[in-house]
Amino acid sequence: MTNQSVKILVVDDEPPIRKLLDVGLSSQGFAVQGAPNARTAIQMAFAQAPDLVILDLGLPDMSGHDLLAKWRAEDVPFPIVILSSRTDEEGIVKALEIGADDYVTKPFGMNELVARIRVALRHRLQTQGESPVFQLGELSMDLVKRIVTVRGEEVKLTPKEYEILRLLVQYHGRVLTHRFILDKVWGEITDVQYLRVYVRQLRQKIEESPDQPRYILTETGVGYRLAGSA
Repeated sequence: MTNQSVKILVVDDEPPIRKLLDVGLSSQGFAVQGAPNARTAIQMAFAQAPDLVILDLGLPDMSGHDLLAKWRAEDVPFPIVILSSRTDEEGIVKALEIGADDYVTKPFGMNELVARIRVALRHRLQTQGESPVFQLGELSMDLVKRIVTVRGEEVKLTPKEYEILRLLVQYHGRVLTHRFILDKVWGEITDVQYLRVYVRQLRQKIEESPDQPRYILTETGVGYRLAGSA
Protein backbone atom coordinates (compact mmCIF):
# COMPACT_ATOMS: atom_id res chain seq x y z
CA MET A 1 0.00 0.00 0.00
CA THR A 2 1.56 3.29 -1.08
CA ASN A 3 0.99 6.54 0.76
CA GLN A 4 -0.90 7.90 -2.24
CA SER A 5 -3.59 5.23 -1.82
CA VAL A 6 -4.01 5.76 1.92
CA LYS A 7 -7.00 7.80 3.08
CA ILE A 8 -6.73 9.22 6.60
CA LEU A 9 -9.65 10.70 8.53
CA VAL A 10 -8.61 13.14 11.27
CA VAL A 11 -11.23 13.51 14.00
CA ASP A 12 -10.36 16.53 16.16
CA ASP A 13 -12.36 19.56 17.27
CA GLU A 14 -9.36 21.91 17.07
CA PRO A 15 -9.07 23.53 13.60
CA PRO A 16 -5.32 24.26 14.03
CA ILE A 17 -4.64 20.56 14.72
CA ARG A 18 -6.69 19.47 11.70
CA LYS A 19 -4.83 22.01 9.55
CA LEU A 20 -1.44 20.91 10.89
CA LEU A 21 -2.22 17.26 10.17
CA ASP A 22 -3.64 18.06 6.75
CA VAL A 23 -0.47 19.90 5.73
CA GLY A 24 1.96 17.51 7.41
CA LEU A 25 0.40 14.24 6.28
CA SER A 26 -0.47 15.50 2.78
CA SER A 27 3.20 16.37 2.32
CA GLN A 28 3.93 12.68 2.96
CA GLY A 29 1.49 11.67 0.22
CA PHE A 30 -1.49 10.73 2.36
CA ALA A 31 -5.02 11.80 1.41
CA VAL A 32 -6.35 13.64 4.47
CA GLN A 33 -9.86 14.68 5.47
CA GLY A 34 -11.01 16.19 8.74
CA ALA A 35 -14.05 15.93 11.00
CA PRO A 36 -14.67 18.34 13.92
CA ASN A 37 -16.94 16.05 15.91
CA ALA A 38 -18.13 12.47 16.31
CA ARG A 39 -21.32 12.88 14.29
CA THR A 40 -19.46 14.10 11.21
CA ALA A 41 -16.78 11.45 11.70
CA ILE A 42 -19.37 8.66 11.74
CA GLN A 43 -20.94 9.95 8.53
CA MET A 44 -17.60 10.38 6.76
CA ALA A 45 -16.29 6.99 7.87
CA PHE A 46 -19.43 5.31 6.54
CA ALA A 47 -19.41 7.20 3.23
CA GLN A 48 -15.69 7.22 2.46
CA ALA A 49 -14.21 4.13 4.18
CA PRO A 50 -10.89 5.58 5.39
CA ASP A 51 -7.81 3.39 5.63
CA LEU A 52 -6.94 4.84 9.04
CA VAL A 53 -8.48 7.21 11.59
CA ILE A 54 -6.62 9.62 13.86
CA LEU A 55 -8.93 10.24 16.81
CA ASP A 56 -8.89 12.88 19.55
CA LEU A 57 -10.44 11.76 22.85
CA GLY A 58 -11.92 15.17 23.71
CA LEU A 59 -14.72 15.64 21.19
CA PRO A 60 -17.61 18.07 21.82
CA ASP A 61 -20.55 15.73 21.13
CA MET A 62 -19.25 12.29 22.20
CA SER A 63 -16.18 11.15 24.06
CA GLY A 64 -13.44 9.67 21.93
CA HIS A 65 -13.63 6.53 24.05
CA ASP A 66 -17.33 6.12 23.21
CA LEU A 67 -16.75 6.68 19.50
CA LEU A 68 -13.88 4.19 19.56
CA ALA A 69 -16.10 1.64 21.34
CA LYS A 70 -18.89 2.19 18.80
CA TRP A 71 -16.60 1.58 15.85
CA ARG A 72 -14.99 -1.48 17.40
CA ALA A 73 -18.43 -2.93 18.28
CA GLU A 74 -19.29 -2.53 14.59
CA ASP A 75 -16.04 -4.31 13.69
CA VAL A 76 -14.83 -1.55 11.39
CA PRO A 77 -11.68 -2.58 9.51
CA PHE A 78 -9.63 0.60 9.78
CA PRO A 79 -6.86 1.09 12.37
CA ILE A 80 -7.46 3.87 14.91
CA VAL A 81 -4.59 5.93 16.31
CA ILE A 82 -5.41 8.08 19.33
CA LEU A 83 -4.00 11.62 19.27
CA SER A 84 -4.75 13.36 22.53
CA SER A 85 -3.47 15.92 25.02
CA ARG A 86 -4.45 13.50 27.78
CA THR A 87 -1.39 11.86 29.28
CA ASP A 88 -3.08 10.07 32.19
CA GLU A 89 -2.34 6.36 32.14
CA GLU A 90 -5.96 5.42 32.88
CA GLY A 91 -7.29 7.16 29.77
CA ILE A 92 -4.54 5.70 27.57
CA VAL A 93 -5.02 2.17 28.91
CA LYS A 94 -8.80 2.45 28.47
CA ALA A 95 -8.43 3.48 24.82
CA LEU A 96 -6.03 0.63 24.08
CA GLU A 97 -8.26 -1.92 25.79
CA ILE A 98 -11.30 -0.72 23.84
CA GLY A 99 -9.40 -1.31 20.62
CA ALA A 100 -7.14 1.60 19.67
CA ASP A 101 -4.16 0.49 17.61
CA ASP A 102 -1.81 3.08 19.08
CA TYR A 103 -1.69 6.46 20.78
CA VAL A 104 0.35 9.63 20.42
CA THR A 105 0.17 12.48 22.93
CA LYS A 106 0.11 16.19 22.11
CA PRO A 107 2.41 17.96 21.47
CA PHE A 108 3.75 15.49 18.94
CA GLY A 109 6.38 15.22 16.25
CA MET A 110 5.13 14.66 12.71
CA ASN A 111 7.84 12.09 11.99
CA GLU A 112 6.80 10.04 15.01
CA LEU A 113 3.14 10.21 14.03
CA VAL A 114 3.88 9.12 10.45
CA ALA A 115 5.94 6.21 11.77
CA ARG A 116 3.08 5.12 14.05
CA ILE A 117 0.63 5.39 11.14
CA ARG A 118 2.79 3.16 8.96
CA VAL A 119 3.11 0.56 11.73
CA ALA A 120 -0.67 0.51 12.23
CA LEU A 121 -1.28 0.12 8.50
CA ARG A 122 1.34 -2.61 8.23
CA HIS A 123 -0.18 -4.50 11.14
CA ARG A 124 -3.60 -4.40 9.48
CA LEU A 125 -2.13 -6.02 6.37
CA GLN A 126 -0.26 -8.62 8.45
CA THR A 127 -3.43 -9.72 10.23
CA GLN A 128 -4.91 -10.72 6.88
CA GLY A 129 -2.43 -13.59 6.86
CA GLU A 130 0.14 -14.22 9.56
CA SER A 131 3.58 -14.91 8.10
CA PRO A 132 5.09 -18.16 9.41
CA VAL A 133 8.49 -16.51 10.01
CA PHE A 134 8.90 -13.14 11.68
CA GLN A 135 12.17 -11.23 11.37
CA LEU A 136 13.14 -8.12 13.31
CA GLY A 137 16.80 -7.17 13.19
CA GLU A 138 18.74 -10.14 14.55
CA LEU A 139 15.64 -11.65 16.14
CA SER A 140 13.81 -14.36 14.20
CA MET A 141 10.71 -16.31 15.23
CA ASP A 142 9.34 -19.32 13.32
CA LEU A 143 5.68 -19.43 14.35
CA VAL A 144 5.15 -22.87 12.85
CA LYS A 145 8.18 -24.67 14.28
CA ARG A 146 8.09 -22.50 17.45
CA ILE A 147 11.80 -21.73 17.12
CA VAL A 148 13.30 -18.42 18.23
CA THR A 149 16.80 -17.41 17.15
CA VAL A 150 18.95 -14.38 17.93
CA ARG A 151 22.01 -13.68 15.77
CA GLY A 152 21.54 -17.13 14.22
CA GLU A 153 21.60 -18.98 17.55
CA GLU A 154 18.51 -20.77 18.84
CA VAL A 155 17.15 -19.40 22.12
CA LYS A 156 15.33 -21.71 24.52
CA LEU A 157 12.21 -20.07 25.94
CA THR A 158 9.78 -21.33 28.55
CA PRO A 159 6.17 -21.79 27.35
CA LYS A 160 5.07 -18.52 28.97
CA GLU A 161 8.04 -16.59 27.61
CA TYR A 162 7.27 -17.92 24.13
CA GLU A 163 3.59 -16.94 24.40
CA ILE A 164 4.47 -13.41 25.50
CA LEU A 165 6.85 -13.00 22.56
CA ARG A 166 4.38 -14.57 20.12
CA LEU A 167 1.70 -12.13 21.29
CA LEU A 168 4.03 -9.17 20.84
CA VAL A 169 4.93 -10.44 17.36
CA GLN A 170 1.26 -10.90 16.47
CA TYR A 171 0.60 -7.27 17.38
CA HIS A 172 3.98 -6.02 16.17
CA GLY A 173 4.36 -2.30 16.78
CA ARG A 174 1.17 -1.96 18.83
CA VAL A 175 1.07 -1.17 22.53
CA LEU A 176 -0.32 -4.13 24.49
CA THR A 177 -1.59 -3.32 27.97
CA HIS A 178 -0.60 -5.35 31.00
CA ARG A 179 -4.21 -6.52 31.34
CA PHE A 180 -4.38 -7.65 27.71
CA ILE A 181 -1.15 -9.70 27.93
CA LEU A 182 -2.10 -11.29 31.25
CA ASP A 183 -5.52 -12.25 29.93
CA LYS A 184 -4.16 -13.72 26.67
CA VAL A 185 -1.19 -15.58 28.16
CA TRP A 186 -2.51 -16.62 31.57
CA GLY A 187 -6.24 -16.54 30.88
CA GLU A 188 -6.80 -14.36 33.92
CA ILE A 189 -5.70 -11.07 35.40
CA THR A 190 -2.89 -11.64 37.88
CA ASP A 191 -0.33 -9.38 39.52
CA VAL A 192 1.41 -7.17 36.96
CA GLN A 193 4.68 -7.82 38.77
CA TYR A 194 4.35 -11.45 37.65
CA LEU A 195 4.37 -10.28 34.01
CA ARG A 196 7.32 -7.97 34.62
CA VAL A 197 9.38 -10.92 35.90
CA TYR A 198 8.72 -12.91 32.71
CA VAL A 199 9.47 -9.91 30.47
CA ARG A 200 12.75 -9.39 32.34
CA GLN A 201 13.66 -13.05 31.79
CA LEU A 202 12.70 -12.81 28.12
CA ARG A 203 14.85 -9.73 27.64
CA GLN A 204 17.80 -11.52 29.25
CA LYS A 205 17.52 -14.14 26.51
CA ILE A 206 16.87 -12.06 23.38
CA GLU A 207 18.30 -8.60 24.06
CA GLU A 208 21.97 -7.80 23.62
CA SER A 209 21.61 -5.24 26.43
CA PRO A 210 18.55 -6.14 28.57
CA ASP A 211 18.66 -2.81 30.42
CA GLN A 212 18.51 -0.95 27.09
CA PRO A 213 16.18 -3.18 25.05
CA ARG A 214 15.94 -2.93 21.26
CA TYR A 215 13.01 -5.26 20.82
CA ILE A 216 10.62 -5.32 23.80
CA LEU A 217 9.93 -1.71 24.70
CA THR A 218 8.21 -0.56 27.90
CA GLU A 219 5.31 1.89 27.78
CA THR A 220 5.53 3.10 31.38
CA GLY A 221 2.42 2.33 33.41
CA VAL A 222 0.64 0.96 30.33
CA GLY A 223 2.30 -2.17 28.94
CA TYR A 224 4.77 -3.26 26.25
CA ARG A 225 5.28 -3.06 22.51
CA LEU A 226 7.59 -4.87 20.11
CA ALA A 227 9.78 -2.32 18.31
CA GLY A 228 8.05 -1.15 15.16
CA SER A 229 10.84 -1.22 12.57
CA ALA A 230 11.24 -4.59 10.91
